[in-house]
Amino acid sequence: VPAPGADAGAATLAVFRTVADARKHYGAPAIGPYIISMSRSAADVLAVLALARVAGCVDADGRVPLDVAPLFETIADLRAAQDVLVQLFADPLYREHLASRGGRQMVMLGYSDSAKDGGLFASRWALQRTQVLLTELAQRSGVRIAFFHGRGGSISRGGGKTERAVIAAPRGSVDGYLRLTEQGEVIHRKYGIRALALRNLEQTTGAVLRASLRPRPAEPREAAWREMVGRMAEVSRSHYRALVHESARFADYFRAATPIDVIERLRMGSRPPRRGGAGGVASLRAIPWVFAWSQNRAGLTGWYGIGTALGDGIARHGIDAMREMTRDWPFFATFVEDVEMLLAKSDLDIFARYSRLAGALHDEFHPLIADEFARTLAAVLQLRQADRLLAGDRRLALSIRLRNPYVDPISLLQVDLLARWRAQDRPEGELFLALAATVNGIAAGVQNTG
Repeated sequence: VPAPGADAGAATLAVFRTVADARKHYGAPAIGPYIISMSRSAADVLAVLALARVAGCVDADGRVPLDVAPLFETIADLRAAQDVLVQLFADPLYREHLASRGGRQMVMLGYSDSAKDGGLFASRWALQRTQVLLTELAQRSGVRIAFFHGRGGSISRGGGKTERAVIAAPRGSVDGYLRLTEQGEVIHRKYGIRALALRNLEQTTGAVLRASLRPRPAEPREAAWREMVGRMAEVSRSHYRALVHESARFADYFRAATPIDVIERLRMGSRPPRRGGAGGVASLRAIPWVFAWSQNRAGLTGWYGIGTALGDGIARHGIDAMREMTRDWPFFATFVEDVEMLLAKSDLDIFARYSRLAGALHDEFHPLIADEFARTLAAVLQLRQADRLLAGDRRLALSIRLRNPYVDPISLLQVDLLARWRAQDRPEGELFLALAATVNGIAAGVQNTG
């Protein structure tokens, strides 16, 4: 990020001049939408048009030839998305810009940071609710809204089966269009072999056609379900934030009970692991946050807070009503299935070995995490009416059972290496190289990790 001042202004305008040059030399399709990270107001979008004009990034008719896509990333930003677009659509100059772009507004939805901010349940519900509200706004305003899903590889960052996610999307939100990010391990796993690539593309295309041409009929129970889920999502968010963001010593526990110090040094991502130089969980990017909790086999980012929320829902509405919602509402059914998979991939016994690396903090935090895991496990089994996880997915259950005997020894080796490496003040050399190998081995074995 450029430093404040004239240099930052020059660098910003240079971006738009480069866009204009690329369109001139390589054609209009060479440049996609202009995405505004951490969008919070209509001014964020309007500023892009103003800066583009100053830089001369306009077409022959003097119009800015860019689709400007606000990216709503945190829970609060997702909740504010409707108000932001209402303000934009009320602006005559912006409506003129939209008309020149075919009357379509692209909106990018952030899965990673919303889950890190409020936990998986609150994130999933905020994303679903935002799509419902913006789809309704599109119908009222005569603007077509195209959703761009910023998904990652893990369930905690929006991963999972694209086909199921499309079918579970709100009615009318797909509308013949699907744009999403595919990252890292997902690209190799889904598209690395031609036959698998074709199958994934066929399944995704089929799901988009089904959702667009034969959408689910209106569901009279959905209004009540949304109210139920809205309350549970808030319960989950409060419980998650109490641990992750409001516990004074949790950041220290996280750094001791996960191999985050190894991950940061590996520099596996395309961006630095932190936003800015501050410490703590808040500044850590979502990718290393999720990856660290998958490495220590806790999988905390995918289920913490959910057991408390589901328990509240069962107590408030009864198990029959909750099972009915799980059975008949694709959104909630997909959510419960994803949580079930994450629980099946977690191993709290191995996680306890990592937790003990935190010394006295183990006694403070491990019981909280283990208790919430037990609550989540019990609630999911109740909803699924099963006596074991993945009883309805024999293939995945078998795959996990076959992989774990190879992954478990690597995890135990990593615990030992971490203790020795930290005792020697984290040197470069053979210990670090061995730790890097264990990181790769666990990631390959657990899958859906980043």
